[in-house]
Amino acid sequence: MQGLLNRLKSWLILGILASSSAFGAVLDHDYVRINPAQPTDNPRKVEVIEVFSYACPHCSSLAPQIEPWAKKLPANVVYKRIPVSFGRAQWATLARTYYTLEALNQVDLVHEKIFTALHRDHIDLTSEDTLFDWMAKQGINRQKFIDTYHSFTVQSKVQRGDQKAMSYGVDAVPTVIVDGKYRTEPSMTGSNAALFPVLDDLIRLAAHEKGQ
Repeated sequence: MQGLLNRLKSWLILGILASSSAFGAVLDHDYVRINPAQPTDNPRKVEVIEVFSYACPHCSSLAPQIEPWAKKLPANVVYKRIPVSFGRAQWATLARTYYTLEALNQVDLVHEKIFTALHRDHIDLTSEDTLFDWMAKQGINRQKFIDTYHSFTVQSKVQRGDQKAMSYGVDAVPTVIVDGKYRTEPSMTGSNAALFPVLDDLIRLAAHEKGQ
């Protein structure tokens, strides 16, 4: 009997959290459920994925806010990014750029600089020659960048990234996915600043669902 009561209590708590009356985030207003929920790489961790493009000005404005937030996430949360192309050649170039930097362990060095170069300095990093020269100016080995950029591994990651974004129902960026179950974005929450309390709520909800 006690076990049944405990399960009922747990389901009740989950229901309250899902309705968001206790947490503030409102279902179908601040976030939506992903149906069906998508698998994550590590079931023991709450997975947070930022779906973005360097070409997106809204992603550029979010970057200086989401980066420090992500660095303060608790140990039970893993933060990732998926750059998408939405079938656009120029966006695909920038998605390949991200995965190349990831393979070279250089994302932290130039991630926000790329947004600045594109949106403030108006440097056309969708031109490969311009991109390769610019990377060399940032201290990244030009030939190693080129070789990695053109690799089958990087091209495959671009394709898989687009496929995953589609499975999450992403049709605009920036969008954030929490644990393969919940999707939100600044246009839903009303602003970049309002996005983070919603993300915090969804992370707590997902952690609770894992018994954490």
